[in-house]
Amino acid sequence: MKRLIATIAAALALTGCGYNDFQRLDEQSKAAWSEVLNQYQRRADLVPNIVATVKGEAAFEQETLTKVIEARAKATSIQVTPELLNNPEAFNKFQQAQGELSSALSRLMVVAERYPQLQANQAFRDLRVTLEGTENRITVARNRYIQTVQEYNVLARSFPTNITAMVFSYAPKPSFTVQNEAQISTPPTVDFSSPAAPASK
Repeated sequence: MKRLIATIAAALALTGCGYNDFQRLDEQSKAAWSEVLNQYQRRADLVPNIVATVKGEAAFEQETLTKVIEARAKATSIQVTPELLNNPEAFNKFQQAQGELSSALSRLMVVAERYPQLQANQAFRDLRVTLEGTENRITVARNRYIQTVQEYNVLARSFPTNITAMVFSYAPKPSFTVQNEAQISTPPTVDFSSPAAPASK
């Protein structure tokens, strides 16, 4: 009987100190992170089709295509493990690689505007719409992850649940940050000039 009472008392103590909340928020953050990864994978899967379609435009800038291919290779080469969520350095490296792919794809779409034949290509237009939708899904998934991590981190740093965090080694989780603060604070350069005509033979 004493053992049962001790077990119930321990369970109530764990509930009161936030143990169950840590479990719930940890699972929520993992689920939200899985959705982020799903959307990143969806984007990575689109890249080969986009590159293949753009390659059909003979005069398209090779350097832009190469940067997209290299950025995709880098983003998909990082091994995503459960430990990544608790390792700020690895998380930052992963985030930076995904940011580079985003930048390379954005540059590709800007350059594509200069090619009327490419803009008239239905397959390219469909891929572009799909990519835009995927980028929106990535934003939504990231925002959900940020929210769950914020709730978890508040619990890990607040008293008295911070004691539970210390006892059970529930460290605060890393969240997404703005990688290019200097770049986004600089006004964009707008160039309405048309591309140079090819030299006549």
